Amino acid sequence: MPGALPEGEAVPRDGSLPASALTGLGSRPFGVYLHVPFCATRCGYCDFNTYTAMELGGGASQASYASTAVAEVRLARQVLGIADVPAATVFLGGGTPTLLPPRDLAMMLAAVRDELGVRPGAEVTTEANPDSVDERSLAELRAAGFTRVSFGMQSAVPHVLATLDRTHDPDRVPQVVAWARAAGFEGVSLDLIYGTPGESQDDWRTSLAAALDTGPDHVSAYALVVEDGTRMAGQVRRREVPAPDDDDLADRYLLADEVLAAAGFAWYEVSNWARRADQRARHNEGYWLGHDWWGFGPGAHSHVGGTRWWNVRHPTAYAGRLAAGASPAHAREVLTDDQRRVESLLLGIRLREGHPLADLAPAGQAAAGRAVDDGLLDPDAHANGRAALTLRGRLLADAVVRDLVD
Repeated sequence: MPGALPEGEAVPRDGSLPASALTGLGSRPFGVYLHVPFCATRCGYCDFNTYTAMELGGGASQASYASTAVAEVRLARQVLGIADVPAATVFLGGGTPTLLPPRDLAMMLAAVRDELGVRPGAEVTTEANPDSVDERSLAELRAAGFTRVSFGMQSAVPHVLATLDRTHDPDRVPQVVAWARAAGFEGVSLDLIYGTPGESQDDWRTSLAAALDTGPDHVSAYALVVEDGTRMAGQVRRREVPAPDDDDLADRYLLADEVLAAAGFAWYEVSNWARRADQRARHNEGYWLGHDWWGFGPGAHSHVGGTRWWNVRHPTAYAGRLAAGASPAHAREVLTDDQRRVESLLLGIRLREGHPLADLAPAGQAAAGRAVDDGLLDPDAHANGRAALTLRGRLLADAVVRDLVD
């Protein structure tokens, strides 16, 4: 299970925000994240805030969850006042949102549309496991206004899926992609994980090829991270499975970039590739660019105008707060200018366009020059006032950022 929530300053019972957060509200892009904290089974590597039926305990209900989330959407409308904040992006994540029936997801989206508004042409995404949807449910989601679906493929190799505790049949993936296309989804994305214990380079090549064979618009590929407190962390500690090897992870990443580039995909963020610029995950770009967003649901995080807050974690506590007419926020922090500058660098450097050199302190600008000499930052981008990662720099992104921050 995930660890404790971070501490911070208390949030008013009504969830009201500082005046500084409301300044300029509506002039910045606004995103909506809706967290659905339910999974059929818990994967051994997962430390997300999700719950199986056995873990929920009393007072929490999947059947009533959509109505509870709608209550927070209505609270948000009160907190944000009369500001016009139509969502440029809406993202349902989890957990497995599609464990809920399509009508419940449609209810949540309708509440966002009614209370906050949704911009014309907005990107509206739901995550889905391949075995949690069928032809009919995808058609219903598309009819409700969802424009994009992100399938958790993870791997095409049965023994790798088994190690990850994934339950779907690899043959299910091309089927659900075809159903999504037939339903009229404008974007289809596949999520992959590399570095699973026992996965070979050939296994990873097989997964990449299988993903591309389905014809997606977007691919995300993430290195497996063994998080403390997960079942896999215990397996590694007991030496039942090996920990991911950094050199192997680098080899997997290089192969992914090579194979995806050859298939016409361009990287735009360290772990993300798209066929075209308009097929990028616009919601996630909002996080990387520091836009405003409200995260609804247990454990969800939000950021508006430099104020960040996070909700209570358990669905029972979340529902109880809202039933009592109170904000479900656990705590918050008002970011200083320096914190915002550092976070802008930490996130922005991951994008293909990089980060403005002018935003770096003098020591950071000097470090950027050295990183160019070391082949970690692109010399042409540097000449144009940007710190942008090279392929080698992407492999060492965390180290590059440490040198640029001062």
